[in-house]
Amino acid sequence: MSPSETETKTTTAGQIDKAVGLYRALLEKHSKEFDSETVQLVLGQSELADEQFQLFCARVEAQSNILVRHVRVDRSRTPKKVLDATGRAQYTEGDVVKGMPSGEGDETDVYFFKLGRNISDDDLEKEYALRGFKPADPYSQAAVNEADPAFADEHPNGTHWKDDKGNCFFASFGRWDEERYVFVYRVDLGWRGDWWFAGLRK
Repeated sequence: MSPSETETKTTTAGQIDKAVGLYRALLEKHSKEFDSETVQLVLGQSELADEQFQLFCARVEAQSNILVRHVRVDRSRTPKKVLDATGRAQYTEGDVVKGMPSGEGDETDVYFFKLGRNISDDDLEKEYALRGFKPADPYSQAAVNEADPAFADEHPNGTHWKDDKGNCFFASFGRWDEERYVFVYRVDLGWRGDWWFAGLRK
């Protein structure tokens, strides 16, 4: 369910109390690590509160454009059978398909987020981390597109992974004209702004 599918509500007093409480707990925990006079100087800096609030805003905004799909994942399949089960035209490199990580668990929630801007693979890792995600394994991503073949029509989606040598690979599901397709290749060219990225909770 996406945020747009639910009634939008404003921040509650209880949530504000919790946010302040979490920050206070951290300050109390680490209070002995800082010199009092230095802390007083920092508290006198007018930009301190704004910087703290901007970080809070970034994390809230990062969570505001997320879709969730719960799926069952058959991890006993070979990578080729995982792609075959989606019923899509396949544009792939055989060795990359064979090396697709299978992940763990019979069921999982897969989270999809969209940035709306072009991004490199390295910077994409930071966006995953900001949301508390890790890139979804292609088995989980494929399970979503198998269960709902039309999902990628409006939400072209991708994930990526690296091997032990640092080589970068990706799987992407989308639609071109009437053809639903899946790409699985080795590449490090970055992503366009219209892609949704598949992630799992860390």
